Formats: sequence, structure tokens, C-alpha cells
Amino acid sequence: MLANRRGLLTGSAAALAFAGMARHATAQASSSPAVSGAETYLNEVEGYGPLIRDPNRLLDLPEGFSYQVVAQSGDTMDDGLFAPGQPDGMACFALDGDQVALVMNHELKGSSSLHRNLGPGGLHQERIGLLDKTKAYDTYKDGRPLPGGCSTVVYDLRTREVVSRRLTLAGTSTNCCGGPTPWGSWLTCEETIETPADADVTRDHGWVFEVPSRASGLVDPVPLKAMGRFDHEAVCVDPRTGAVYLTEDVNDSLFYRFIPNVPGKLVEGGKLQALAWKGQPSADTRNQETRSWAVGDWREIEWIDLEDVEDPAGDLRKRGHAAGAALIARGEGIWWGDDEMYFTATSGGPIRRGQVLRLVPGLDGAADRLQLFVESKDEKTFNMGDNITVAPWGHLVVCEDNYSNEIRNHLKGVTPEGRVYTIARNVFTGNSEFAGACFSPDGEVLFVNIMYPGMTLAIRGPWTSVRT
Repeated sequence: MLANRRGLLTGSAAALAFAGMARHATAQASSSPAVSGAETYLNEVEGYGPLIRDPNRLLDLPEGFSYQVVAQSGDTMDDGLFAPGQPDGMACFALDGDQVALVMNHELKGSSSLHRNLGPGGLHQERIGLLDKTKAYDTYKDGRPLPGGCSTVVYDLRTREVVSRRLTLAGTSTNCCGGPTPWGSWLTCEETIETPADADVTRDHGWVFEVPSRASGLVDPVPLKAMGRFDHEAVCVDPRTGAVYLTEDVNDSLFYRFIPNVPGKLVEGGKLQALAWKGQPSADTRNQETRSWAVGDWREIEWIDLEDVEDPAGDLRKRGHAAGAALIARGEGIWWGDDEMYFTATSGGPIRRGQVLRLVPGLDGAADRLQLFVESKDEKTFNMGDNITVAPWGHLVVCEDNYSNEIRNHLKGVTPEGRVYTIARNVFTGNSEFAGACFSPDGEVLFVNIMYPGMTLAIRGPWTSVRT
């Protein structure tokens, strides 16, 4: 979700607001109990037990857990550019030995003057000349590259040190989430359909781009136009078929499937489709005004072929719904599990605090099926789940994205039975969203971003001790 909150960010200098903590400092939860009252959150299961107050006022964790700040917006990267702000979606890829690559998005909107200041050029664009404009997808009308894109952090799991960090995609806009591919790349998604007619940009936006996890510098920014132009949020890939599933972050969104002409080579094009309930055209899955299904319910689904997917008029979802596609309440994070996928609908349900849906693709002629897996009845239990991942022990880890003065954002766990527990709480000033949750290949480290002030954390602890 785009975070354009001027009360939180006033320029790239704000990305250094947490400079009081050493950039690679670690913190262990203290013995002080978690605060009471409005910040005590009851869970359906015990999980890892109560959260312990962090003396650094960044991240409250259960007993036995610790975090490390491994990267921060505003740092100087190895290419001389500033690490951009607004870190959002992310994935972790195995490299050689103990090293991993964290490929992350930066949700910086091209049309935002504030976000220009948070880009790799800096507050006064003093370093923008270090960025090769021929490798930028788009520029402002004054010729300077847009601030959005991706950066890649190479991290050593054994030494717990950052080996390198560089910008790997430049000149895009509002890179919100995306997803990893089975062939070792990151698909980054633009959550905008801004055009030169309505923004200070020179090209149309709303595309998916691919970034190899081993890229050591800027990649050629090739928009994968056959995957559609819309407010993209996240993607996942079925490793058995190569089909790509895509979410869209608007309240009347669709859920998409892309069938590539050549699996693993998305640039070769393919067919874009939208999900529909079988026998119930133009269904509404959102349960906001009218209840269409209950938690645990399954629906057989089918797929509607979409036309004119490059969508110059910006009405792809409306045309798809009119053709029979089902409505989703702000589709956001999505992750592939064990022959199935889970995705969030951030404003779904009667109290509009979120749903999690499970989709099981059928094979060998079997029907695809969709389940309403979780629906929030209480914002203190589950509050606007956004980015999502599947943990090595089979639970979901969900990043909350609710900007509130009363209710903090959390990392929540969800059991295979759909029961919710708390993993962590953001207690830093501004209560920014969590984003980009992903595990190291060995399952020992949970990496996650806090969008403001722009930090990437490594969380370690007794993950297998969860009590359900």
C-alpha cells in the first residue's frame, strides 16, 4: 500500500531519523512486561507468548527472540547512491555459501514531490548524476529518473553482515509488492496507472518488471505488458505450471492469472485472465455490504479471458467485472504454499479489517477452488493484513498495514486452521506498516521491512516452539 503520509516523512533526511541506533545494532527483548491497556492484544492461540517491551522502542518480540537492523534508508550504497526510502515487498534468495540476496521494492510514487526526495539521488538530488539514465525506465519531464525501483542487499547469514547493496531497478513508480519466481528472479509491481497526461512523468505506468536475484547493478527495465496494466500489488508463481497469479490493490479489484506462452520466460508474452465464481458471474467476495460466503466456505472458480490488457483507458477491472469476474476487497500480498496459494484482501469483511483467501489450482482436469480462510471480526486480532509469506513450519506470517494512533501494526501468525497469534509489534514513532516478510533459505531468519523510517530487520528466535 502506498504510504504518502507527510506527517511521517518530510524529506530524505527523515530516513535518518533513527540514526541514534547503530546501523547494524542488535536488540534483545528486555525482561519488562508488555504494556497493558490498548496495546494488549488477545490472540486465538498462544503462539510464542506475550510480547516483551523493546528498550530501543522499535520492535517488541516474545521472550527468546531478537532482531538486527541490517539495512536502512539513507545509507550510502556501494554504487554511491542513497538507499531509497519506503522499502516494501521483498524476497530472499540463496546465493553462494552463506550469502543471500534480499531484493526489495521502494514504493516511491513518480508524481510525488515528497517521494522524489526519498529516492536514490537524495534530498537535493545531489547524487542523481551517479544513476545511468539509460537504465531508468522513466524520467520526470526535466530528465531526472523517477525515484521508484528496487535495491538488492547481499547479506551473510553466518557473519550477520551486509556484503553489498546496490540499486538494481530504476525509474519506475510506486513499486509496492511483487513476488519471487522459481527460476530465481523478483517480479516487482507498480501500484499506479499514472500517465504523462496526469503526472510529471514521460511514460505510462502500471507494469510488472523482472529483476534477477544475482543482478549486481541496474538491469534493463523491460515492462511485461502482457501481464496487464493496472494497480499491481503482488504476484506468485505456480512452480508446477509456470502460471503467474496477480493481485490488484483497489477496493473493487479483480484477481488475475497470467498463462505465459513460454513458462519461465515472461517477456515472451501470454494470456491474462480474471477469476470468477463458477455459476455466479460478477460475484462479490468482499462481504462488506452483503455477505456472500462464510469463513471456511469453498467456491469452484473459472477464469475469464481479458482483452486489451495494456489498458490505455484504465478500466481493465471494470471491463473484467462486467464480463463476469469476481470482486476482491483490495487484493495485496500473495505467497505460494504447498500446492496452493494464500492472498490477502486488506479491506474485506463487514468491519473492513481484512480477509485471507486460499486458492487451490486443480490439476489434470480438476476444478480450481477458492476458500475464505480468515476474516477479521476484531481489529485487535487481525487488522488489515497486507504482505504475506508462508513460514517453513507451515503457518502464514502476515504484515499488518493500518496507520492508527491507537492500534499498533503487528506481524501476525496464522495456523493451518485459520487461528491467529502475534509475532511482533511495531512500537517505533509513526506506527508504520510492516512489509516484505520472507524467510532465509534455512528457515532460521525472518526478514521484514518497516516502511518508516525505512529499515530492514532480521528476526531470529525459537521459531519451532510456537504453541497452537
